[in-house]
Amino acid sequence: MAPSLLSDAKAVVFDAYGTLFDVHSAVMRHRAAIGPDATRLSDLWRTKQLEYSWVLSLAGRYEPFWTLTERALDYALARCPAVDRTLKPALLDAYRRLDAYDDARATLDGLRHRGLRTAILSNGDTEMLDASVSSAELGGSLDAVLSVDAARIFKTHPRAYEIALAIFAAVADEIVFVSSNRWDIAGATAFGFRTIWINRAGLPDEYAELAPRAVVSSLDALLDA
Repeated sequence: MAPSLLSDAKAVVFDAYGTLFDVHSAVMRHRAAIGPDATRLSDLWRTKQLEYSWVLSLAGRYEPFWTLTERALDYALARCPAVDRTLKPALLDAYRRLDAYDDARATLDGLRHRGLRTAILSNGDTEMLDASVSSAELGGSLDAVLSVDAARIFKTHPRAYEIALAIFAAVADEIVFVSSNRWDIAGATAFGFRTIWINRAGLPDEYAELAPRAVVSSLDALLDA
């Protein structure tokens, strides 16, 4: 990764869900109780959570991300009727306390040690982000935790990305944006951020016309710049 991506940046801004936090850890925590449909349940939950955010944004409507998270879980449970529905409260509680990836804190601390400011910019509403950040003990490694709730529209709408500019008194090209979600990278690239895609699973590329500046396989690869 080219050092110039980070060298004169005003901040490194991270997506939260799937990037710093493992969105599947909530279901995996209760895998034994869920049974053989655990992976399918988790995939459906995540897919519908995102789909609902995109549909509402395109329709000019907005609901807090936590509301969409609950609705998505209801849908996933309906599609997996063998799963005990009384697990819903425990699954939602686990989603508020998602596991951070093992290299998340060391990466954030390493970037700050180099003089870079760090932040989250997420679809998550403030309350759910604060709960996850606190549970993972990442608060001391972040300069800001930003929610699209302030813009009342989800990523990839440009207004969602604008939130970071005012906080850091920056123009778009002074922000390095990091996400594991390729659709998020496409939106952030279109907005003008310098983007780095965390491609942990070695997925094929998409949105060739909105390419990231760099692709890495883990968060701690950012420290090699």
